[in-house]
Amino acid sequence: MPKQNQTPSNSKKDKEETLVNAKTAQQKQAASTQKYLSFKAIRDGVVTLENGNLRAIIMVSSINFSLLSFEEQKGKVFAYQDFLNSLDFPVQILVQSRKLNIKRYLERVKEEARVQENELLRVQMAEYHDFIGQLVELANITTNHFYVVVPFTSTPGQIKEGILGRFRASSSPAEEVQEKNKAFEKQAKELSLRVNNVISGLQGIGLQAAQLTTQEIVELLYAWYNPEMGSAQTLAELEQLRVERS
Repeated sequence: MPKQNQTPSNSKKDKEETLVNAKTAQQKQAASTQKYLSFKAIRDGVVTLENGNLRAIIMVSSINFSLLSFEEQKGKVFAYQDFLNSLDFPVQILVQSRKLNIKRYLERVKEEARVQENELLRVQMAEYHDFIGQLVELANITTNHFYVVVPFTSTPGQIKEGILGRFRASSSPAEEVQEKNKAFEKQAKELSLRVNNVISGLQGIGLQAAQLTTQEIVELLYAWYNPEMGSAQTLAELEQLRVERS
């Protein structure tokens, strides 16, 4: 009696194994990507690192140093030196180059041209829209953004207090969240004092400075981890994003 063909069942088994392997690969890829993120939360304009330390980010304006006179250059250098010497904590200076993204501006020009009643102005605005879009695309214009990262590191006493808190008799989820919020608010307040100190010092040099909001930090980190997509893609507002908190 001829042996029956087992190909269909084997094929089904191969498909199931392929699906399992694909799912496993996706999980490994997600885990691999996750381990490169050294932060675990962004809240109230503050980045919380995996070790519990906090970071605030200040965006700083720039000046054209070459256009200053020699005396003005010396004054800026000495003022910057005094600013650094006045700090009793380390800071990190970050420079990020991004491709100029004028998508929203071009959309606004296009909308203005659409509602323009004057035919001549409508044609000129359409030509201007196309010209600016092609110019930015062909010239590959980039902009530099300057940031100062201000740290706050938990002291040994704060770390010890956090460890002892785990062994308290009352450890309901609600109380645990409340304790974490209190600890965060206390440390964020101390970080805010440092931020104000840095902003004041930068303004004394003649620079404009402002602390980034949560939305701005998300966009900065997205562009940092996705340099190709970050320059071309505009993120939605935080309210429109799905945020998971642990």
